[in-house]
Amino acid sequence: MAQPSVYRSPGFDFSNQIRNNFLSEKGLPLPNATSTGTTIVGCLFKDGIVLGADTRATEGDIVADKNCEKIHYITESIRCCGAGTAADTEFTTALISSNMELHTLSSGRKPRVVTAMTMLKQMLFRYQGHIGAALVLGGVDATGPQLFTIHPHGSTDKLPYVTMGSGSLAAMAVFESGWRANMERQDALDLVFNAISAGIFNDLGSGSNVDACIITADNTEMLRNINLQVDRSNVRPPKEREYKFRRGTTAWTKEDVRKLIVEEDITTLSSTTGAGDEMDTS
Repeated sequence: MAQPSVYRSPGFDFSNQIRNNFLSEKGLPLPNATSTGTTIVGCLFKDGIVLGADTRATEGDIVADKNCEKIHYITESIRCCGAGTAADTEFTTALISSNMELHTLSSGRKPRVVTAMTMLKQMLFRYQGHIGAALVLGGVDATGPQLFTIHPHGSTDKLPYVTMGSGSLAAMAVFESGWRANMERQDALDLVFNAISAGIFNDLGSGSNVDACIITADNTEMLRNINLQVDRSNVRPPKEREYKFRRGTTAWTKEDVRKLIVEEDITTLSSTTGAGDEMDTS
């Protein structure tokens, strides 16, 4: 059996892989990876980019947080939606945000989205998917609006509309049928809202509210818990029949009331016996 190196390298320690392989050969089953649930999307419109995410955080079958933020700050004009392990997405985006700020101070120029994408993909590829962060990166820079997806192993895509997470298939169906080039701002926001709602209503790991972020060349607007008036999805229809019984339908013939206290003794404490705690009024 191979021996792990005695010198600790910077970053994660994968020396337990040798132990896990040994235990697996002995017949000990290894735990399976936990499937996390999220729906994150992004799309281009005429003046910029709209990003969207649900707000449910899960721990297996338990809803841990009903209103968490999944749209993370990178720079003033760049945001990143995270799916996967919450801690990994939070700290990965925070690290890249710090590096982007240092890069901006060093170069003296407005940061570009492709720079953040390159930093993220190189970091994730370095750890070979052990950092469970699936990201949707979007922003507007000197080259215009840019939208990328970054997978946990480091592969990337550049597309006009993207979805990721366990609810991504339902959200992609909405984009495939409704997205068009050069959309207006409100139309793009409605489309993102419907895409996230499709993920919420068709994926048990996604839920709660819808967050959105609208990024243009001049402004970045973060919208928390948006609720569009046009939303009429997932409304429970009226029942076909009413299951109410009129009074007196179920008859009863006998009533029996039992006392739970069979015997009760009451002892009165008086001051003459010296018992009890009386209030001192002197």
